Amino acid sequence: MKFTKRLIKGKLIKRYKRFFVDINLNKEVITAHCPNTGSMMGLLNINNDVWISKNDDPKRKLKFTLEIIKVKKNLIGVNTHFANKIVYHGLINNLIKELNNNQDIKREVFFNKETRFDFLLKKNNQKIFVEVKNVTLFRKDKISEFPDAITSRGSKHLKTLIDATKKGYKSYIIFLVQIQGMKYFKIAKDIDKEYYQNYLLAKKAGVKFLAYRCNIDPAKEIKIEEKLKIIDA
Repeated sequence: MKFTKRLIKGKLIKRYKRFFVDINLNKEVITAHCPNTGSMMGLLNINNDVWISKNDDPKRKLKFTLEIIKVKKNLIGVNTHFANKIVYHGLINNLIKELNNNQDIKREVFFNKETRFDFLLKKNNQKIFVEVKNVTLFRKDKISEFPDAITSRGSKHLKTLIDATKKGYKSYIIFLVQIQGMKYFKIAKDIDKEYYQNYLLAKKAGVKFLAYRCNIDPAKEIKIEEKLKIIDA
């Protein structure tokens, strides 16, 4: 996924009220939109390098949007709205080897009245649901984790994917690791024990789990780069 405009570099001051971040931009303090509803654990230290985009739409209250944060020499994509775009680019360009050469790709498809998944693929007449989870948490060197806060919605998706699997669909969750330098992925069971238990149930029921790391280039793009090993312990 390519950036449509050049990103602007600044320094993080603080995040507040979830959707606002103050940024030092050339000795001027500006307020940008934070497109991430998670806790952003470990990312919000003052003076972290950040990259923001600018939108000149006169209808927008905030002209700037936070896109990337640098933590411990690792670039991290924090715009959760980009996750599905990055995965879609990966699907159509066959960057996800387990889900390549699809006959059809549909986005935002309802499974039932309450739940829709990010993608419905068709391959060799098999229908495949794919749900994407954006990953920005790392607490140990080279190990990415999800979730960064309790996620009842995430547990609901796991349970519904189990149901889809029972009804003949193949089901996948892709943990999109928007953190450079990672080699492994694991579920943060100390943060959300229920999600971890549902993850184990889903795995036993046949739901497939993939973790892919992104390459992040503030001057150009964010795209899927490499598959990561998932650690269950």
